[in-house]
Amino acid sequence: MLFLSKIAGLLIFISFLTTLYSYFFNEKLLIFAGIFAWISFLILFSSLKNKKIIIILLIMSFLAFFVSYFNSFKIDFIKVFTVNQYLLTLLIAVGFLRLIATPKKEKVSALPKGKKSFIKTYLSVHLFGSVINISSLILIADKMYKKAPLTNIQVVLLTRAFASDAYWSPFFVAFAAAITYAPNLDTSIILLNGIVLAILAFLITYYEVNNKEFNIDEFRGYPLSLESLYLPFMLALLVLATNYFFPNIKVIVLISTYSILMCLFILPITKGLRKSFSNLAFYISEELPKMKTEMSLFLVAGMFGISISSILIGMNLDLPFEIFDWQIASILLFIFILLAFVGIHPIITIAIIGDFLNGVNHTLLALTFLMAWSTTVSTSPFSGLNLTVVARYDFDAKEIFRLNIFYAFKMYLICIVCLFILSKYLDL
Repeated sequence: MLFLSKIAGLLIFISFLTTLYSYFFNEKLLIFAGIFAWISFLILFSSLKNKKIIIILLIMSFLAFFVSYFNSFKIDFIKVFTVNQYLLTLLIAVGFLRLIATPKKEKVSALPKGKKSFIKTYLSVHLFGSVINISSLILIADKMYKKAPLTNIQVVLLTRAFASDAYWSPFFVAFAAAITYAPNLDTSIILLNGIVLAILAFLITYYEVNNKEFNIDEFRGYPLSLESLYLPFMLALLVLATNYFFPNIKVIVLISTYSILMCLFILPITKGLRKSFSNLAFYISEELPKMKTEMSLFLVAGMFGISISSILIGMNLDLPFEIFDWQIASILLFIFILLAFVGIHPIITIAIIGDFLNGVNHTLLALTFLMAWSTTVSTSPFSGLNLTVVARYDFDAKEIFRLNIFYAFKMYLICIVCLFILSKYLDL
């Protein structure tokens, strides 16, 4: 099984390279990238810990395809295997950044405490997490956990600082999902709205923790130095500059390309050629297969979404509204949150309705997707973030829900206001 796992890791890496090559040189090769990813999924399927949702989605997908075939509805088989390929590519690319962006181990005798420590630690999780995703949370949470069990205020910081990245970060998987299903979005508007939401999320959190329950003056944090963030900022600068001169290139592709190029350039400088080769080989054979849960969900959710949209499009169903404005977006956002709270991952919901809503304003739709992802990730007991905190740091899932549910409600109201303003700005 270990040998097969290594083979799967190699196939995932080949899928990654093929995706980038196909984008720049030959789009017809994208199907092969998808096939490599699906073969690796089949190899790793037996080792998945929780197969229930994957199996259910697979069965429902096949049933939906049977309905489409029986009714002569068109099925885009290329899309079936590749719809989330760029999303998966970003997930892999972020892993390469961990090889070069993870801060050096620092000896800390006592964790800094107080309000300044809270702010610095929040910014560390948020800014670092915006590029290397959940690795930033684990990096800092591990430091805290070594000193003592995580407190309520530490969990509030970790979950909210990380989840609010989804509002704006182009390096976040949520952003990749939004671009996949709403490709004609206005990136600058999304970034502006997302950053405002992230700032408001911080202000709400900071206000909430300034009470007797949390006792912020005794907060123990682990802020990272600015030196730790220079690589994320360098990557962001490269992506934004390239996007300015070549706006037609997908942001996801830029991030993925620069991630592997920076890794190949910087790793030999910091580690030497032999150590670099060893690190890359280890990442491909050992770390890539560990992405099996996320990869399986993205692949199968994409298939399920295409299968359902094939039926909806084949039946020529009209949208249940004439104009997709802030009111419809708010209702859709509420449905997203409700479904996430009962265990349905946002990527599944996005995949189902993405194609069906292809004709609406993509900027408003994408922002709704990002809002749903961020709001649910911090609060839903079934989110990957909260499952990680529960499993790794022995924290109660119900307590996380209690700590964040009213925060989620506040952010939902703020999101409605934001959707209203954007809707008026877009003249919808």
